[in-house]
Amino acid sequence: MSTVTLIGSRLAEPGTEFVYEGEADACTGCPYRSQCLNLQPGTKYRVTSVRENAQTLECAMHAGGVRAVEVEPAATRANITSKGAFAGSKTSLPGPCPYVECPSHEYCEPDGVSFDEEYRIAEIIGEPPHEVCHLDRSLELVELETES
Repeated sequence: MSTVTLIGSRLAEPGTEFVYEGEADACTGCPYRSQCLNLQPGTKYRVTSVRENAQTLECAMHAGGVRAVEVEPAATRANITSKGAFAGSKTSLPGPCPYVECPSHEYCEPDGVSFDEEYRIAEIIGEPPHEVCHLDRSLELVELETES
């Protein structure tokens, strides 16, 4: 189900994904707070559409102002420990990885996912994009369920 919210004009494009981080200090006293701060902090979202004929509103956080968009929670792909991984089961990430040049790093430390929480696996994607895990982990690439 989509939610109407306000985001920076430069981000207001269908398909743009972002992690909502919550209220900033500059939001205090803003007349648009209720329209802007209506998402779940720490959740990854995808812009599904930009509201037509909506005006650009001034914003203390976004230099180009903000625009009205519709967003939905975005699916997250992650590398998890392959042992016991199947669709419908719960899992957590194995932990941080210092190898930022690895082709799997974005899946080992995905945006909007915490290492200390459990998530339900929506789908098994398969082998991760790396050839060798430098931490000697046996990993499986999965899609985690979105929070609704």
